Formats: sequence, structure tokens, C-alpha cells
Amino acid sequence: MDEAIGGVHDFKLCKESLLFLAVLTVVILADSGYQGILEYHEFSLIPIKKSKNRELTEEEKAFNKELSRRRIVIENINAKIKVFKIMSYPYRNRRRRHLLRTKLICAILNAESA
Repeated sequence: MDEAIGGVHDFKLCKESLLFLAVLTVVILADSGYQGILEYHEFSLIPIKKSKNRELTEEEKAFNKELSRRRIVIENINAKIKVFKIMSYPYRNRRRRHLLRTKLICAILNAESA
């Protein structure tokens, strides 16, 4: 990788890794930053945007609310991981240990929540 992970948009990384997920029927719950993901993965859900010409219907608002309700769980977990700064800043130690340290942090968070 030429760029630091923080310098690359999540959707660009997602497009590169979706080559491996293309055969899976995994449902991806994404935010509005992933506009266009349906071209790469048909089982993706993103919020419905309102246009200049019309407001969202009640069904569309209910869909967006349910999607947000389901996504907030992982967003809260991401926030807890970022407290450890391993995902918030460029990792400056040995690259081969990054995954190990990330797994240890996730194990600590899992033990706390259990």
C-alpha cells in the first residue's frame, strides 16, 4: 500500500475487497458515503436520499431509520476500538503485528461486554 490507511476512503477499500465478497450473499449495511455500492455488490443497503424535487415518503423514512438502528451497533463498536488509537492514527510499528494487536484490543472489548 502506497498510502496510509487513513488517507484512503472506506469505499475505495471496500471496492477492492468486494472482489472476494462478490460470490457471497452477504448483506452490507452502509451509510450514504457508499453511494454506488450497488454496482459492485447487489446485496447492499444504503439510505435513500431525498431529491430537490420531492421529499421522502413515510416508508422511505422508516427504511432509513431501521437501517440506522441496525448500523449503530457496529458504529459504537468502531468508536470503542478508536479509543485505543490503533485505528485512528497511522500505525508506526511493525506491520505484521498490527492485526495481532487489533485482535487483542477486540478481545478486551468483548471481555468487557460479556
